[in-house]
Amino acid sequence: MSPRSLIVLAGSAALLASCGSKNEGPPLASHAPKSKAESEGLYWQAKKADDSGDREKAIKLYKESAEASPTAPNSAQARFRQGQLLEQKGDLPEAFDAYEKLILGYQGSGYYTKALDRQISIANTAANGHIKTSFLGLKSGLSRDKVVGMLEQVRESAPKSSAAAAAQLSLGQLYQQQKKDKEAVEAYKKVVSDYPDRPEAPEAQFRVAQVYIQQAQRGNQNQATINLAREALQDYLNQYPNHHRAGEARRLMADLGGQSVQRSFDVAEFYLKTKEYESAKVYYREVVRRAGTNSLGQKAKSRLAELGEH
Repeated sequence: MSPRSLIVLAGSAALLASCGSKNEGPPLASHAPKSKAESEGLYWQAKKADDSGDREKAIKLYKESAEASPTAPNSAQARFRQGQLLEQKGDLPEAFDAYEKLILGYQGSGYYTKALDRQISIANTAANGHIKTSFLGLKSGLSRDKVVGMLEQVRESAPKSSAAAAAQLSLGQLYQQQKKDKEAVEAYKKVVSDYPDRPEAPEAQFRVAQVYIQQAQRGNQNQATINLAREALQDYLNQYPNHHRAGEARRLMADLGGQSVQRSFDVAEFYLKTKEYESAKVYYREVVRRAGTNSLGQKAKSRLAELGEH
């Protein structure tokens, strides 16, 4: 073969190799970006399936329509309807995520507020469902972290809205029900500090005290816990004297006072049994001072008399 023939052959081979390269030539049809027209076509297919009652097909096509072209005329509506159908199906996490995509991608849409409202409803349902292990009549498979994430997302989506305050209060309630005292107190205090003018604020302050009281009732009845509960109740009464739970707060304050006196008496009795009489006298005097003439005060006074103090 002549040198000229070899050159032509090599050139032909190079040309063939170039045409077969992954980085050259027109893109495959499946990889080409879809147009608004294709998005609209998918939307109307989804609508047809929706109208005929084929929910699974409608969900799939609405999702494809929204993802095909976010700027298509019916894209926001497709995403919203996807969320609605997922809700009807009972797939609340997926519905929540569909609404989240609408909230992030279509803030100027008329569906924005509707999607946010549905997210709030789902997050609250999830929180209550997780607490009660019941969810639209079924056992909830959502983890605590997933529910917390939902509530936090609602709060972040509209940080200055009433929805944010309600979501933060629900976070505290979720932690409280699970006896995660530190997290519950922090969540409730955030409601009070970040949303002081919202109706959730007084409820959150009351619940701070409630957490400490429950902690004491579970056996952690040291004086520090009782004092924290009393301080929280006093802050509540100082800030919100006309709130509907003010009467309950005053009753709890009285009960805590009684618990504190009882604890002082129990400490005095312990020192009496261990024959540490001077220490016992200190606590009996405290009981007399605080209990006055009630039965516990009279009992402490009798103990002091037995110890030679009149």
